[in-house]
Amino acid sequence: MTITEGRTLEQRKRDVLARLERETDVWVATADAGGLPCLVALWFAWDGESVWLSTRITNPTGRNLRDGGRVRLAFGDTQDVVLVDGEVRTYDGKEVPVAGIETFRAKTGWDPREDSASYAFFQVRPRAVQALNGVHEMRGRHVMKDGVWAV
Repeated sequence: MTITEGRTLEQRKRDVLARLERETDVWVATADAGGLPCLVALWFAWDGESVWLSTRITNPTGRNLRDGGRVRLAFGDTQDVVLVDGEVRTYDGKEVPVAGIETFRAKTGWDPREDSASYAFFQVRPRAVQALNGVHEMRGRHVMKDGVWAV
């Protein structure tokens, strides 16, 4: 393995934001009240401040997002990863803000409300973001802490 110099915080932030715009799927990690973990891939949309997800409120991920209020999102592979820890706000299909559903529909081409009333929407506000491209970028990987970008 060749160790190279890592990206600046500014470049990492730009890369994170580009990834949020470009990618369609994200790994969603939740846990229930007893600590049982759940990991699924979901479509997502980024509105410039929050990540929007949708899944059925009746499945484990939906319940965990609603009840736990926290989530970890993961993009990429182990050599180019972005981790987002966020706080979750849950909306049913009738109360979801118009801007949230329009952002989600524009990105995915899908309106879950048309499939089933059991779909809920989840607004994830990032609280911490880590970005690293290999071991050499472990130092300086925190590009957001306590909801504030480092740059």
